[in-house]
Amino acid sequence: MQIFKTAALTAAIAFGLTTTAHAQELTFFTIGTGGTAATYYPVGGVIANAISSPPGSRACDEGGSCGVPGLIASAVSSRGSVDNVNAINSGLRNSGFAQSDVAYWAYTGTGTMDGQAPAEKLRAIAALFPEHIHLVVMADSGINSVADLTGKRVSLDEPGSGTYVDANLILSAYGLSSDTVTAEALKPDAASDALRNGQIDAFFFVGGYPTGAIVELASAVDIKLVPIDGDGAAKLTEEFGFFSSSDIPDTAYEGVANTTTVAVGAQWITSSDEDEELVYQITKALWNDNTRTLLDVGHAKGASINKETALDGIGIPLHAGAERFYREAGLLQ
Repeated sequence: MQIFKTAALTAAIAFGLTTTAHAQELTFFTIGTGGTAATYYPVGGVIANAISSPPGSRACDEGGSCGVPGLIASAVSSRGSVDNVNAINSGLRNSGFAQSDVAYWAYTGTGTMDGQAPAEKLRAIAALFPEHIHLVVMADSGINSVADLTGKRVSLDEPGSGTYVDANLILSAYGLSSDTVTAEALKPDAASDALRNGQIDAFFFVGGYPTGAIVELASAVDIKLVPIDGDGAAKLTEEFGFFSSSDIPDTAYEGVANTTTVAVGAQWITSSDEDEELVYQITKALWNDNTRTLLDVGHAKGASINKETALDGIGIPLHAGAERFYREAGLLQ
């Protein structure tokens, strides 16, 4: 039985359901995120709370929730981007977070999704924040480049995650593959423990910095990030336009120097089957001024989530409801 971990349902219980509120129609809306120790899940919790307005909530102009009246949104832990795309496509979840490359390949049936039927109903709500590829090793490992991973025990994350997709692309760009390393399939928290205990030599993680699992690891032992740069990174960015060169600063993790790597965009996606008015109201709530405050204090990556960049790097169509909001906001002509 899948355990659904939510952030917004707790808020609904705390508010309580008054007799009057029972008459208000409830709408439930799920947001597929990622592992609980990664970035998607806590950010999803902040957004779920921001767009929710359970029955009995105080009105927005009275200091209460500025979410969608009657909406209870929940952040659902998942295996990541590919899992979220598949869950949306099958109708299991209403929405989810996905890397820009994964969303585009799924929508078009190309790239790593070549041979699969295009997920033509995928639609975008917003671009959220850049996600950086982390390649984490112990500081004294002697691993200083991607090429040094040959013959090493490396976690690529679970199949179904965006990290798994990108880790394989990175290995290929440097002339390696999952066959030239001893590949493991661990989520970031489990991979951190395995690295610390000497069970693996390195692990990949794709997400916004700082991510909890690596923050905790860096505070306990000496680690470093391996650069993803040079000819391999150039090949990657040239072949796949979703990747760009970017740095993880030395302020992200304790004792870890500034590291050049590659990044992709995190996007909030849904299905064209979702109601236009509902998605319009959800998008409007996401960009409410009160939500800005929640994003800024709710997670370190929240400050990167801005209306002005909400359409950056989106390679799939906008949902009709989201498109209506952006046109009204003057972000689309």
